[in-house]
Amino acid sequence: MMKNILITISLVWLFSGCASEFNKIYKSNDNALRYEYAKQMFAEGKYTRATTLLTELINVTKGTENGQECLYMLGMSQYNAKDYESASYTFKKYYQSYPRGTFAENAQFFVGKSLYMSTPEPRLDQTQTVNAIAALQEYMDLFPDAKRKDEAQQLMFELQDKLVKKEYHNARLYYNLGTYFSNCLFGGSNYEACIITAQNALKDYPYSSLREDFAVLIMKSKYELAMQSAEAKKLDRLHDAEDECYGFINEYPDSREVLTAEKYIERCKKEINQTPQSLQND
Repeated sequence: MMKNILITISLVWLFSGCASEFNKIYKSNDNALRYEYAKQMFAEGKYTRATTLLTELINVTKGTENGQECLYMLGMSQYNAKDYESASYTFKKYYQSYPRGTFAENAQFFVGKSLYMSTPEPRLDQTQTVNAIAALQEYMDLFPDAKRKDEAQQLMFELQDKLVKKEYHNARLYYNLGTYFSNCLFGGSNYEACIITAQNALKDYPYSSLREDFAVLIMKSKYELAMQSAEAKKLDRLHDAEDECYGFINEYPDSREVLTAEKYIERCKKEINQTPQSLQND
């Protein structure tokens, strides 16, 4: 028990001493001392303290031989402290201030990497994801032979996957809403919205791993849309749904949804055959 108390007291003294040392240096007028201490904090992985000091020093060091290092180190401190929004801003500021600087290539990369780290899950707004892709693309445009080119490309692939998943979530939501009319704008249909969203996603991301999933949604939506259509539009939509099902079977012959496609084809044929001859001739 006494041993634990002594250890606790020792730790309190240790941290109190560290805090006292930091506060003393932070309040010092010796900028050279403050800068060296900030570098020490960075090296020791104490990024919050390093950030506090470096934020104070970036204006002081601007135009000096330490200016570049100070600004870049601030960005890395923010990045390592997981303050990605601030880090992205700082790295961008570095590149704008020192486009030919020692850390220019790394700074431009970390603009995109910081944005990448701050992107939300696919279900949420993906504005940050689009910004991250643009920043990483700019990095590769500015530095065609970049050291981190492969990593940047991999990050972009992952970000594009997020955008695809977002589109799939949107399309799936429209399909699940089905005949819930109050969600439709200007008298439209949730199934039509699902079809358009999924088709656009396939055009924008033709090699997506979710290609078959989008195709399933299109096929099912066209079938449901046809079945619920007014007589004036039903026949054309039945033919369209039938063609979609055949196309799906041809493209994905081993899909678990082939049986669904075959079932839809039979139902479409039955509905078409039951359509009055006068409508079939129009």
